[in-house]
Amino acid sequence: MPGSRTVTVAAAQMGPVQRSDDRSAVVARLVDLLHEAHRRGAELVVYPELALTTFFPRWFVEDITAADHWYERSMPNAATQPLFDEARRLGVGFCLGYALLGEDGRRWNVQTLVERDGSIVATYRKTHIPGHEHHEPDRPFQHAERYYFEPSPDGFGVWPAFGGRVGMMICNDRRWPESYRVMGLQGVELILCGYNTPIHYVPDPSQDILQGFHNALVMQAGAYQNGTWVVGVAKGGVEEGVDSLGQSMIVAPSGQIVAQALTTDDEVIVATCDLDWCTRYTGTLFDFDRYRRPEVYGRITSQRGVILS
Repeated sequence: MPGSRTVTVAAAQMGPVQRSDDRSAVVARLVDLLHEAHRRGAELVVYPELALTTFFPRWFVEDITAADHWYERSMPNAATQPLFDEARRLGVGFCLGYALLGEDGRRWNVQTLVERDGSIVATYRKTHIPGHEHHEPDRPFQHAERYYFEPSPDGFGVWPAFGGRVGMMICNDRRWPESYRVMGLQGVELILCGYNTPIHYVPDPSQDILQGFHNALVMQAGAYQNGTWVVGVAKGGVEEGVDSLGQSMIVAPSGQIVAQALTTDDEVIVATCDLDWCTRYTGTLFDFDRYRRPEVYGRITSQRGVILS
């Protein structure tokens, strides 16, 4: 039987957003996904990374200001206000990924979490920025995230929301165990993660066939080892010639996948997440206060790369 604290969550996967798609058309899709999620009882809808635009780091521009139109200056803004208004009308919260250009000129890959009453809970800035900083013209497509975004100086927070404790991460963050553990040490019960993952991994094509396996592996392990729900939401399909992984999923604190997308198009999957289920793991196998040994984990924070001893 469900516990006393449940939240019904929808992973609102998106198919491709092409370069020619304007904000109004994309926001209309987001609203359609919101309506589908609401019909299925969702209280929280999670959208992908960079949901409002195509994945623009696949192109390199010498003058970065030529890419300014891909970034939002504020949230909400005129383009996204219809989503905020409709979500508040329906009493549904959401988590939205997008590119943010701050007033100070700094560029971030972010997710904003919005409660059911329309109030903004927090905006998280991506911590682990993958890819490269410089033009690599021999690639079939660029992965210049390290040119377009800087890494978060704040790391991972956890916020009281939706009746529990909610954290956020973005795409490459999900591959790093530290992401989950830092939130786990703050009592996280629900982690929301948007991603864009090309199936072709240029530095080592032998990994292409494993993209789906690795995607599930890291989120299932992170959920289990930290006793938390994890909601991973993709933008998939062939976007500007690049084939991207879908396989959005909702993972229980046991590490089991309880819902998974079956397409690479716009698709909603829903699960009712019993937040009290977390204590089955955080109160037993992963009782951190009882079993952790931080005194022998010093290397994790004292060094960055490998040091042979």
